[in-house]
Amino acid sequence: MIRIYTTPSCSSCRKAKKWLEEHQLEYEEKNLFSHKITVEDISFMLRNAENGFDDIISTRSKAFKEHNLDTDSMTVSQLKSFIIENPSVLKRPIIIEDEKMQVGYNDEEIRVFVPQRLRDYIMCKNCPHDGNCDYQTQLERYFEEIRSEKKLER
Repeated sequence: MIRIYTTPSCSSCRKAKKWLEEHQLEYEEKNLFSHKITVEDISFMLRNAENGFDDIISTRSKAFKEHNLDTDSMTVSQLKSFIIENPSVLKRPIIIEDEKMQVGYNDEEIRVFVPQRLRDYIMCKNCPHDGNCDYQTQLERYFEEIRSEKKLER
């Protein structure tokens, strides 16, 4: 399942959640201010971060600047502890599913979370409609097919 780390006032977080909802993708939201971030959460983020802490820490954040952080001189444990005490230092949103991660909102890159089956539909692979479809039509057909399958399972 997709996990998204957010804050209420973050417009990029709202855009990402709206996009996930429009594409009917289930997700677990972790609000960084109401949900105490854990070492496991940070490790989960770092597992997919190509550049480690540099991918998830916002050097422009107030917490980063106030503490005059020198991340290069800090241990992994110290950085994790700092994030736990100062979750606002994280970039937002952070969206993760399996091996996929996106930091920030980008309407092109977020498509990595679209299931392969839906991508095939959108690209009109195996399309019974002669390719005379637009994106919205394909989404509607896909979701109708999913709803039908769920009804059959009941």
